[in-house]
Amino acid sequence: MPKRHVKKGDEVVVITGAERGKRGKIIEVLTKKNRVIVEGLKMIKRHTRKNQNNPNGAIVEREGTIHISNVMKADAFDARASKRGAGAPANA
Repeated sequence: MPKRHVKKGDEVVVITGAERGKRGKIIEVLTKKNRVIVEGLKMIKRHTRKNQNNPNGAIVEREGTIHISNVMKADAFDARASKRGAGAPANA
């Protein structure tokens, strides 16, 4: 199994996709699918069946998954951003 660059509890920044630029904390890493669940991002609605807890059923909103290649540790992202800012030309 290859090593992952992020783990549960890390603060990450989404670097591509619909949630680009947003930050959050990793709730779970799905190693077999190469995906992560980030707190408060990629919200999806799940329809739940009737059961004892929800006698009428419900529509539950929860976090969806993001591919692991689309996230980057926040500290590495900030370091990269400051490095790019320092090296940019003055007239750009």
